[in-house]
This record gives sequence, C-alpha cells and structure tokens, in this order.
Amino acid sequence: MILLAMIFLPMVSGFVCYGVGRRSKPWRSRLAAMTAFAELALAVFAALGKNLTACVPAVCGFGLHLELDGFRKVYILIICFMWLMTLILSDEYFAHYHKRGRYYFFNLMTLGATLGVFLASDLFTALIFFEIMSFTSYTWVIQEQTDGAIRAANTYLAVAVIGGLAALMGLFLLQSTLGTTKISELYALAQACESKKTLYVAGGCILAGFGAKAGMFPLHIWLPKAHPVAPAPASALLSGVLTKSGIWGILAISCNLFRYDSRWGTVILILGTVTMVLGAVLALFSVDLKRTLACSSMSQIGFILVGIGMMGLLGEENALAARGALLHMVNHSLFKLVLFMCAGVVYMNLHQLDLNDIRGFGRKKPLLHLAFLLGAMGIGGIPLLNGYVSKTLLHESIVEGIGLGYSLKAVEWLFLISGGLTLAYMTKLYVCLFVEKHPTRQAEFDAKKDYMNLPSSLALLASAILLPALGLTANRSMNAIADLGTDFFHAGALEHAVRYLSLENLKGAAISIVIGAAVYFLVVRKLLVKNGNYVNRWPKWLDLEDLLYRPLLLKWLPAVFGTAAALFGENKLTKKLWQGSVKAFSSLGSLFGENKLTAPISKALLRIAGILSRAVCDLVDALVLLLRKTVYREGPPQTEDKYASSLSYRFGRHADNIAVRHGKENPAEHRYARLFYRLRKTFIDTTHRLTGNLSFALLALCAAACIVFAYILLIHR
Repeated sequence: MILLAMIFLPMVSGFVCYGVGRRSKPWRSRLAAMTAFAELALAVFAALGKNLTACVPAVCGFGLHLELDGFRKVYILIICFMWLMTLILSDEYFAHYHKRGRYYFFNLMTLGATLGVFLASDLFTALIFFEIMSFTSYTWVIQEQTDGAIRAANTYLAVAVIGGLAALMGLFLLQSTLGTTKISELYALAQACESKKTLYVAGGCILAGFGAKAGMFPLHIWLPKAHPVAPAPASALLSGVLTKSGIWGILAISCNLFRYDSRWGTVILILGTVTMVLGAVLALFSVDLKRTLACSSMSQIGFILVGIGMMGLLGEENALAARGALLHMVNHSLFKLVLFMCAGVVYMNLHQLDLNDIRGFGRKKPLLHLAFLLGAMGIGGIPLLNGYVSKTLLHESIVEGIGLGYSLKAVEWLFLISGGLTLAYMTKLYVCLFVEKHPTRQAEFDAKKDYMNLPSSLALLASAILLPALGLTANRSMNAIADLGTDFFHAGALEHAVRYLSLENLKGAAISIVIGAAVYFLVVRKLLVKNGNYVNRWPKWLDLEDLLYRPLLLKWLPAVFGTAAALFGENKLTKKLWQGSVKAFSSLGSLFGENKLTAPISKALLRIAGILSRAVCDLVDALVLLLRKTVYREGPPQTEDKYASSLSYRFGRHADNIAVRHGKENPAEHRYARLFYRLRKTFIDTTHRLTGNLSFALLALCAAACIVFAYILLIHR
C-alpha cells in the first residue's frame, strides 16, 4: 500500500490543488508543498523498512508491478527531497505568473508518474509511467507560451513520442523473444536465448527510448532548448530527476539483459564519451545562464554513461564503475537542484538570463553566492565536495580498464578534459555573476536586499549544504549510499577500500583543474569575450535539430513516402499493369498472323486482355461503387410530410401560436415552424450523407478498433 500511496497520492492531490486554487492561490501552493512533504515522509518510512512489492492487476492486460529495493530507496528520497525544495521556491517564483494552477496540477501528476518509473519492477510498467511523465512534464516546457517555449515544447514532445514508440517496439521484441519484461528475470532468460541478434535489436530500441529522455547523444536535441524556456523550478526537476528516469531505463537493460556484455558496454561507452565532451563544449560556448546549465546536464549524463559502459567492459570486476555511476547520478541531481534554484533566483528578480544582462547580480548577496559556489565546485569535482568522490570512482574504473588491457587511454584523457571544461564554464558563470560588475545597473543590483524570501532561502541553503556534507563524510555517507544502491547494478564486490584523497586520485583532479584554468584564460577570456561582452561563437547552422531531424521528419521522409504512395494514387500502378498486359497480348496475337483462322483468336485474346486489365485497373473504384450501391446506398429522400409530423415542426408551430397571440407574427407566416423544419431537414440530410458512404464506414471501423483496443488494454484480463 505504501508504494501505491506514493504514486497516486500526488496525482489525486493535483486535482485537489487545482480545485483549491480556484478559491485560494496561497493555499494551493501550501497544499502542493504539503503533498511533497508527505511524499518525503513516506519515502523515509519506506527506506527505513524492508524491501517491498506491490501489484495492480489487469491494468493494460499485464498489470502494474512495483518494487522497492536499495537503489529505489535512494532515488525516491532524492526525488521527494528535490520536489519539496522546488515547490517551496515555486511559491515565490510564480508569484506574478499566470496559469499557476496548470503548473501545480501537472507538477504533482509528474511526481507520481516519475516515482512510478523508478518503482517499476518490469519494463512494461516503467514505460506506462514513463509516457505519462513525458506528457505531463510537456506543460513545464510550454508554461510561458512564448514562441521559443512552444518550439522547444514541440521538440520535447516529438522526442518523447518517437522515443516512447521506439521503446515500445523494443518491449514487443523482448516480450516475444523472452516471454517477459520483468527486470529480475531478464538476465537468466537472455543467457539461455539463442536469438542474440533479436535481443540487441530490442535493446537498441529501448536504449533509444530511454536515452532520448536522458539527453544522450544524438538524441539530446530537446535538452539545451527546453531548460532555458521552462520555469527554473521545473528545469531543476527536468535536469536532476527526469533525465535520471532515462538513465534508469538504460541501467535496467545494461545491468540485466546485457550484464557483463563487453560489446554492449563498448557502445554505451562511446555514446557516453561523445555526450560528455559535446555537452561540455556546448556549455562553454553558451551565453545563457540556464542553457549553460542545460548543456552541463548533458555532459554530466555523459559521465554517468561512461560509468555504465565501463560496467559492461569490466564484467564482474565492475564495482568501481557501478559505485561511480550511482553516486554521480545522486550528485548530479543535487548539483542541478542547487544551480537551477540559483538561476531561478536570478530570473525572478531580473527576468533576464543573458550573461551580459545579469553580470554582477550576485555581488553582495552572500547566501546566493555561497550556494552557487558550492554547486559550481561540486559539479567541477573539487576535492572535499561530493562531485569529486563520484568522478574519482569513475576515473579509477577507466584506469582499471586500461590495466586489464583495454585501449581506453583516449577515453581517460577525454574524461579529464571534460572535467576541465566543466570547471571552465562554471568559472565563467561564477565570475560573471559574482565578480564582474554590470556597466550600468550595478548600483540597482547591489540595492536588492530582499531578493529572496525566507522559505526560498531555507530551501536553497538546505539543498546547498548537502554538497559539502556528503563530500566531507564520503567514507561514511557516500559509501553507505553506494553499498545500499548498487544491488540494482548487480556489481561485483569492491576489492579494496577507495582512498579518495590519495595522491593518485588528487592527481587526476589536479589535471582537470589545470585544464580548466587554461581553457578559461585562453579560450573564454580571449575568444568568447569581445569588448567586455560575452559572445556565442558556436555556429548557428550547427544545430542537429535544424540540420538533420526537422528536415528528416518534415521534408525527406514525407518526400520519399509521398513518392511511393503516388504510385498507388489515381491507379497509376494498375494503369502500368494494364498497359503492359495489352502489349503482351498484342505481341502474342501477332504471332498468329492475319489469316482467317488465327485472326479471330488474336482479336479475342486482345479483347479479353483489355477487359481483364481494365477490371484490374478499376478494381478499387468498382469495389467502392458496389458498396455504395448496396450496403451504403442512399435511402429515399424524406418527404416534407414526414418532417411536418416531427416533434421539432410541432414545437415550431407552438412557438408561432405564441407569437401570433402576442402580436409578434402574422398568422399565415409560420416563421418558427419553417425555421425548425429547415434546421431539422439540414441535420437529417447531412447525417444521412455522412452515414451513407464508405468514408463513414471506414471511420466507424477505426472507432470500433479503438474501442476493442481500449477494452483489451483496460478491461480484458
């Protein structure tokens, strides 16, 4: 019951909050925050107890199956904590927004769906909640309804729908091949399966679906565009939680269906490395605060994918990679909670995100300064903060792979360079906000003392203080999280305790710091700053969405399939068959010559060929005509007498009598009777024409198919 309550309580509360908000907007915000607090309390209670399972039978024919284990305990705590903090900030952030009721409603619906994804014990249940989550979170992106928000939301929805369909195809293949989508059974059944190619195809489809939500290259196109236009509290959840739902799906198949599979691990490692580097480069070039953080999320997802890839390569000796991937998931969620909340504070005061417009805002604002600095140092992997711990584990796993003979030296250097780029773009943001001065508005910025109310300040402080707390107590807190959460990863045993502050591990962090300093001073200050202003030198045409995906979906594929479909339009294909058959029979007839015996035969053959060919050519039209004249033939026209005896006509005559008594109408006019007569005649004639043709029959057939499909999904046991 606890698991079901955690999923459906926020969904029910969403409706309640919407109703309450019609009367009291303050109480709507309080009720939403109270719901998140109740969810956090339930998560703590569940995490302290034993592992749990739950089932809702018959839903979609398979039922919903839920499970709570160590990894899920860790992440439901992260999710509920982040939701509570962002809802506290939302009260102040949305103070002057319109359509707040819509935001809170879909926010709580998304909370329930996201918890459903992480608590799912089979991929089918996960996909159901995954799709609900995608559609409810779509409203976050389109919340402000500007042109940019609408375009970004369309991109987000397109990626979500296409990714969901790809994942669904993968589940169909998996179900037909293995007979189940239950996560705990996949490994044993996959080992016994002879059709390995089918499993790889299924895995590839599922990877595409969940990888799109994670922001994995080349399906990352929504991420840099959705975050800048979404409200900052929603951006924190999109980056910190919803991307992790995609990682959850990748983990589910990587750690079960392809456990210890080096080929699968290599694919994930390559995709992760490209994602890691490309995201960091995009963040470095960006001059928008939230876009920089969004591209940073893409890069950090790449770090996590590198860990997942290394798990496959290292086989049963993958403990370091598994612990690093898990802890970096947790850490990245906390980083982005803090950093996007800081961005939200900036935006709700200035309504600007361009670095040239917000520079210097953070000066003389110690709480904002502290929170952003901790977030920047944490994500940059500075020792004594939590990000350093997870990056150290990931780096050690790559070094371990090199020791086992894998050619991973390039991956190691790209890992260290990406860490340096992370420090460079976070330094760029920090210097812009807290060191530099605005050329014209600095006095105005410095005068803003009440830039954040007390609840928002406490939420930001509580989120930020976790970063050094986890980093300073890594041997206790973070090791405990890793011990609890890696059951889902099926990792091998850790052979030795990790000395996080050893000289070798500090050396890796030092290399990234040196690279970051060099990039900042040589690239950012020299190339990306012009006349004291930040400039975006990334080529505008180098946009994968506009360069590839939109032309592919809107031009190239329609052109290809349109050309193919044109062969069947207007009997063009059958016309060619008819012409060919006539020529063939003409050639055959000519063999008999022009003598009296064979000439009739040849003419008969030609006539038969013509009739048959024309029949083939007009087969579709003939079938439509036959149905139109039989099953769907028009009935006899309705007479006026039948209309005159109808209820509407009599009602019109009664209205006429009333009008005559009040002197509003001449007794001979029958104005209302004629009016109702014409309305009824038009309605009946239109309905008769609609229902008396093949198109209506096809529509009725589609409706019937939908009803049957809904019955199978929702009712059939």
